[in-house]
Amino acid sequence: MHDSLYAFAVIALTFSALAVFGLRVATRGGVHYDRVDAVGGSPLLSQRLVEFGYWAVLPAARFCARLGITPNHITWMSLGLGIAAGVAISFSLLGLGAFLALISALGDCLDGQVARMTKTGSPAGEVLDASVDRYMEFFYIGGLVLFYKDSIPCQAVALLALLAAFMVSYATAKAEAMGVEPPKGAMRRHERSVYLIAGCVFSSLLSPWLEPFPRYPALKAIPALAALIVVATVGNYSAARRLWLTAKALRERKPPTT
Repeated sequence: MHDSLYAFAVIALTFSALAVFGLRVATRGGVHYDRVDAVGGSPLLSQRLVEFGYWAVLPAARFCARLGITPNHITWMSLGLGIAAGVAISFSLLGLGAFLALISALGDCLDGQVARMTKTGSPAGEVLDASVDRYMEFFYIGGLVLFYKDSIPCQAVALLALLAAFMVSYATAKAEAMGVEPPKGAMRRHERSVYLIAGCVFSSLLSPWLEPFPRYPALKAIPALAALIVVATVGNYSAARRLWLTAKALRERKPPTT
């Protein structure tokens, strides 16, 4: 199976689900979920699109709950698919990597929904889920680091994107650990997933027409590189801003009275 066919599969699945969602909104009105309302949207990914993603996974969550599939089963499956996505990308199979990463990202949303439906959520499960998220992002972006092995500047951009992914999550976790409401900001995990998956999808489809560049033969997969630049730039700014706001809130906190 040609790699671009996996990219077409991602596009077909996405736009088919969007069409059904659009029909649902037009006939029955919008959907609202407390969890999505709490997370909200951002200029990089509107709340309506976040609601779409949550809505699209709900049928699979109900199916898994009926079959007795546990959230931890789904989390481990997502990790396996995330690792496979990174390996595929490192071997220049960007379409396949994007397809596997999409299924992995859906599983990341699915495990939480199943946990809430079956009331089987636990602190240990949350720790597992958060840890697996970090490993999945490491392997996905790490695959892009290896993909750009012939270009040090491109590798540097990918490493900065990996740093952003970790620091945004760290800034949020640090705020929670210090008893501060985590500051809102852009480039959260679901936003990073959308941009990085889209970058690989369009690279798989467009690279045969965009490459090679005679003056820059090591420059390849331009959409994926553009996605990495966005994640690296916005993500690191967002992480720094979150940490600064957390420190500001801690400085302004009144000491306990005796």
